[in-house]
Amino acid sequence: MPNISDLIGGFASQQVFTSSGTWTKPSSITKVKVTVVGAGGGGAGRDSSDDSSIGGGGGGASIEVIDVSSVSSVTVTIGAGGAGGANGSTGGTTSFGSYLQATGGAGGTKTNADPTGGAGGVGSDGDINFTGQKGSNSMVHDIAGNDFAGGMGGNSLLGFGGSFMKHGSAAQAATGFGGGGGAMTTNLSATGAAGSAGIVIVEEFT
Repeated sequence: MPNISDLIGGFASQQVFTSSGTWTKPSSITKVKVTVVGAGGGGAGRDSSDDSSIGGGGGGASIEVIDVSSVSSVTVTIGAGGAGGANGSTGGTTSFGSYLQATGGAGGTKTNADPTGGAGGVGSDGDINFTGQKGSNSMVHDIAGNDFAGGMGGNSLLGFGGSFMKHGSAAQAATGFGGGGGAMTTNLSATGAAGSAGIVIVEEFT
């Protein structure tokens, strides 16, 4: 497997994918450094019967140096951000062909039990692999639940989860790439915010 030290020809160009497509190798390129980030999970909602709501998990990430001397093109798949909901949905997987991939963060959940859900996605098959940050649980500051802060979405390598917001505020969507959506803050029936989509960055070397 090539190492970063193998990139001796020098940086030549870069292609960035925020939607699925095909990477086509420019002439004279022999190696690439590829970064993939999975999508963030959606945040959970909350109503008066729920004790907690959890933000969506951040997407995983993976980085690999690839010898593309005998490669002409590679399929790029970008994971879609998970939708916010009563329970958030899981973010999609991002991949660079069969070389490396990163799964999306899990959707957050609302529950009266021990907090679950919102796990970070996982990168795999790269030279360096990252796990996304888990979405955090909400906080209730009084017995009546009148001072409720929704859980924060998890961060990814290249994105930030939706932030904590005060009681009565709308859940905050993720920013960047692969961040998890924030959980709802009110004690009324509502939905969490969406996670952000993944990304693939291909740095090209001669």
